[in-house]
Amino acid sequence: MITTRFQKKFREFASVLRNEYRNIFCDAGVLLIAVGAIFIYSTAYSLAYKNEVLRDVPVAVVDNSRTPSSRQLIRSFDATPNVDVVYKPASLDEAKKLFLERKVNGIIVIPGNYEKKLMRTEKVNLAIYADASYFLMYRQVFFDIMGSIGHSNSNVEWLRFVSKGVSSKQAEALSNPVSISVRNMYNPYLGYATFIMPAILMVIIQQTLLIGIGMVGGTWREKGLYKTLIPSGERRMSVLPIVLGKSAAFISVYCITLSYLLCFHYKLFGYPMNGSAGTIVLFLLPYLLSCTFLGVALSSLFRHRENSLLLLLFTSIPVLMLSGASVPQECIPQWLYYGTKFIPSGSGVDGFIRIQTMGATLAEVSTQFWTLWILTAVYFLLACLGMRRVLRKTEREERLKQLTAQPES
Repeated sequence: MITTRFQKKFREFASVLRNEYRNIFCDAGVLLIAVGAIFIYSTAYSLAYKNEVLRDVPVAVVDNSRTPSSRQLIRSFDATPNVDVVYKPASLDEAKKLFLERKVNGIIVIPGNYEKKLMRTEKVNLAIYADASYFLMYRQVFFDIMGSIGHSNSNVEWLRFVSKGVSSKQAEALSNPVSISVRNMYNPYLGYATFIMPAILMVIIQQTLLIGIGMVGGTWREKGLYKTLIPSGERRMSVLPIVLGKSAAFISVYCITLSYLLCFHYKLFGYPMNGSAGTIVLFLLPYLLSCTFLGVALSSLFRHRENSLLLLLFTSIPVLMLSGASVPQECIPQWLYYGTKFIPSGSGVDGFIRIQTMGATLAEVSTQFWTLWILTAVYFLLACLGMRRVLRKTEREERLKQLTAQPES
């Protein structure tokens, strides 16, 4: 009896699985979202951020001093890897014109008494105008210029001590008493792609999965495919085979795309891979399951395939912003940030970055890991309830059609 019942459930599961594969691979729209979008978006974003760091940001230097010391300072600006002194205008007004024409992204003004004050050991004020409307440009200009000025200050102090008869080593120690060793953890080149791409990839997986399942669910409702799955002599089909069949089809497809992202795409663009393969697989399992069951639950609400696009597509950017990757968690209202924990990416992005980029163990992301398993259980229950509602509605519609057709016959 139990074996016969299991065989019946398995046949129903296999029937749903075949239909789901057919809808994925025979529907150009679903295939583009579920398969093509991952390759297209991941490649497009990675190519856009390929350079990682902005180099040779154009700046203008207004040298009102025109002395050997000021020229040496300008050469130190130009020697930095991220700043390129492309203009040396005669006045600040001319530099402003270049700035407004977007020919430069920063202006440095050296006062006319620069060398004189240096000789008198007096404080010199340099003016730096950096374009803060473009944060990456601002960071490159400001920090590189400040680094050059700090280095120049050390050289000036060294010359002063040497001129007073202090030995070179003592002068170096006095002019630069504190030596700083900076090591950029997990992102050695301070690259933007290394910082943002892991989060973008996880959001792409979630959103394309939700939209793809929603489109297939809407297609099933539009074409009345649910009633075709009901075995002969049965009133309705079981809920469990439908949920598991639809989920298994998408999970198998996304296992392939995830393998591409983690095994090929990451290596191709040189993103950090500090986590162990086993830990990543174990963590991504509940993430993929929770996204899939959420997609099945939402698909039960869609009567048309376009509904998933209208509802889910515009949420991609808010989901990325609220994941805490592109905007620091401290800058997001706490109620809003913790609200994102009810969607898989809320914990998935954080945990994946900790493992893949920072090399964390599964124990160190246990909160995110178990949150995803809880979401998996909750969304599986919601998916079953949603499919049950759809099947009952399909059954009522079929009964209504039969009752309507009987008087006519």
